[in-house]
Amino acid sequence: MQIDLNCDMGEAFGNYPMPNDETLFDSITSANIACGFHAGDPEVMQRTVFTAIKKGVAIGAHPGLPDLQGFGRREMKISANEVYQITLYQIGALSGFVKAANGKLHHVKPHGALYNMAAKDAKLAKAIAEAVRDFDADLILYGLAGSELIKAAENTGIKTASEVFADRTYQDDGSLTPRTQNNAMITEEKLAIEQVMLMVQQQQVISVDKRSIPLKAETLCLHGDGAHALEFARTINAKLKSEGISIKAPGL
Repeated sequence: MQIDLNCDMGEAFGNYPMPNDETLFDSITSANIACGFHAGDPEVMQRTVFTAIKKGVAIGAHPGLPDLQGFGRREMKISANEVYQITLYQIGALSGFVKAANGKLHHVKPHGALYNMAAKDAKLAKAIAEAVRDFDADLILYGLAGSELIKAAENTGIKTASEVFADRTYQDDGSLTPRTQNNAMITEEKLAIEQVMLMVQQQQVISVDKRSIPLKAETLCLHGDGAHALEFARTINAKLKSEGISIKAPGL
């Protein structure tokens, strides 16, 4: 049994890195690096890529909607072709820094509203999957377990990693509870760890309505911007290892 621990990284600007980024790399196996549309800039991308390579962490592009003020978490009315364009554009931007550092791009994981929109909208999901395939058919597309994004990637012929969340609650259809709702986040570490172990060991999650929802858990998202993100990442890493679960990036 194995699981990947991924984290969204490089979501800062200029000389002001996220305080947990450098140390968080020690507890994760893959990093989703912001590409400038919802967060990040060339300096941050370069620095984050360098750190990931130094720490031996798999590098992924983390494309989002062009919404700096909303941190890419606000839905936009956007066509499938526009989604294809902004996804391809952002993968290319990050890939330049990866190539310059003699690294290898491993995966793509959409961010925020783009991720959630593509989880339910088959046309947007197809656009993202095609952008990934057209850039590099060997890349892995990370998407919400059971979502339209995973289906689109499979139909497009590219590799996938079904993602689950340690600190988010789930609806009965397997979707994440919207952040606009009070019960969207799991803030108690004990409850989050219980959910993680259930998803990884039994491939299921309990919804907010107390229903058991089957899912495939191949990569686990750890959010790096919480107040106790570093301690939580270390605890999850240690707990998984104590249960004999291998922690490594998909395909590596």
